[in-house]
Amino acid sequence: MAVNLFIPNESDIFPVAGVEIGIAEAGIRKAHRRDLTVITLSPGSSVAGVFTTNRFRAAPVQVCEAHLATGDEIRALLINTGNANAGTGEKGLADARQSCTELAKLLHLRPQQILPFSTGVILENLPMDRLIGGLPAAVTDLKATNWFEAAHSIMTTDTLPKIYSTQLQLSGKTVTITGISKGAGMIRPNMATMLGYLATDAGIAPALLKDICKTAANHSFNRITVDGDTSTNDSFIMMATGKSGVQIDSIADPNYNKLLDALIAAASDLAQKIVRDAEGATKFITVQVDDARDSDEALKVAYSIAQSPLVKTAFFASDPNLGRILCAIGYAGIHDLDVSKLRLWLGDVLVATDGGRNPDYQESDGKRIMQEAEILVRVSLGRGKTTETVYTCDFSHEYVTINADYRS
Repeated sequence: MAVNLFIPNESDIFPVAGVEIGIAEAGIRKAHRRDLTVITLSPGSSVAGVFTTNRFRAAPVQVCEAHLATGDEIRALLINTGNANAGTGEKGLADARQSCTELAKLLHLRPQQILPFSTGVILENLPMDRLIGGLPAAVTDLKATNWFEAAHSIMTTDTLPKIYSTQLQLSGKTVTITGISKGAGMIRPNMATMLGYLATDAGIAPALLKDICKTAANHSFNRITVDGDTSTNDSFIMMATGKSGVQIDSIADPNYNKLLDALIAAASDLAQKIVRDAEGATKFITVQVDDARDSDEALKVAYSIAQSPLVKTAFFASDPNLGRILCAIGYAGIHDLDVSKLRLWLGDVLVATDGGRNPDYQESDGKRIMQEAEILVRVSLGRGKTTETVYTCDFSHEYVTINADYRS
């Protein structure tokens, strides 16, 4: 059950000039499911990506990184769901490369101009005959208006599609930003079992787009966690076609900050939708750590709270057993933390201060907040001026059920 996940109307999803999407039923894992997606980009487009830090990086991740490193112009993306092509050794790499080669033939491109992506079950080889067999139908289906369908086709255990679209004015011209993401479990920053694709018709210099992509990821997909598991296939791709007529080549451009803010907002929306649709989630929880000495220690505390099974199950039960939060703060790894300066709020309720329970705190107030669908946990460390925010969810019985039955 997704938590307040907003899905725009199809009429509010703006095509991005220079981007076309085609979808097909390839039967990668299940029959009669649209599970193969091709995205093509017009000549002159810039592409950048951020990928998982898991050392067991899936074959498509390795091929994506290699193709981006060539400096060749990326002209297409190929995405399959149902099979992650991870833990598949040299055969997995060969299969990922072959998928690029076969799509390149159909699009009259070079294989290194294509980025492959896979999501699904790990430790199983791709059914290459079915994948290759589905490519012609996906290419035939290419059109600018397929964003909504693509949001569905990349889903695995997601219950709802995740899509975002907006337009803004830069130098008197309309710039479009549209993106999709998928992910519901095995979610942990750096990055999570997620795929994210964000496109704009603004023109952005390749080196600058690479920096923007990293910045956007650090403010969005690297600020979410569902279960603390960093996946093998995580990928966030940013594409800029330049078809709007707006071109940004440096941070000195007067349009730079406005476009950067819009792209970060888009990525943040797509990332938070993943948490809202997390496996079995019934509550969306924001963990904000204030007054930290630096970003690193703020994030240590935020993730310690956000990933604690005891904290997350307490939220599911609406049980204000808030000592679990203090416990998570205490083992976050800040060895010189002075707990006498720490304060903890649940929503607007001050729970703890001066190293212990707030004398005015009433458990009924804590229970009232914990029954809400969206909850803010705020911690002041009293050590500095840095603030960081992480988004998470509760743990329910359904999370266990989904993951126990995933391969069934």
